[in-house]
Amino acid sequence: MKERSTRLLRPLIVGHGRDGRCLYDPEAKRELVRICLQPGASIAKMALDHGVNANLLRKWIGLYRETEASSPTSPLALPTFVPVQSLNTGKPAESALRVELPNGVKLTLPSVTLIDLPVILKALAELPCSVSNRD
Repeated sequence: MKERSTRLLRPLIVGHGRDGRCLYDPEAKRELVRICLQPGASIAKMALDHGVNANLLRKWIGLYRETEASSPTSPLALPTFVPVQSLNTGKPAESALRVELPNGVKLTLPSVTLIDLPVILKALAELPCSVSNRD
């Protein structure tokens, strides 16, 4: 596997505060986060390469995603899952089914949906009946 080195366009650390903590350039932070969001990028390796704690870099990534998601033009602003709504909001059509077989057997089904109808008709067609067995 070929390792590629990533260099930022501007220095990440721009100074130190009174408490000794590093001060970071906001543009360099955004650039580093964008690099980390690329497919196959290792956050731990990027943190090591740029002298930043990996947990701090993960925090920056979370903050970046929050600010990007609040932007209406951002692709992150779109929901991951979209609710699906059925086009057929009414209940299935029901009807009564009355069948009289050649052997005199009568069958009445008071409520049959159109979805069930092909299965019922196929089952009725496969029933042996005395009239059809005559030779």
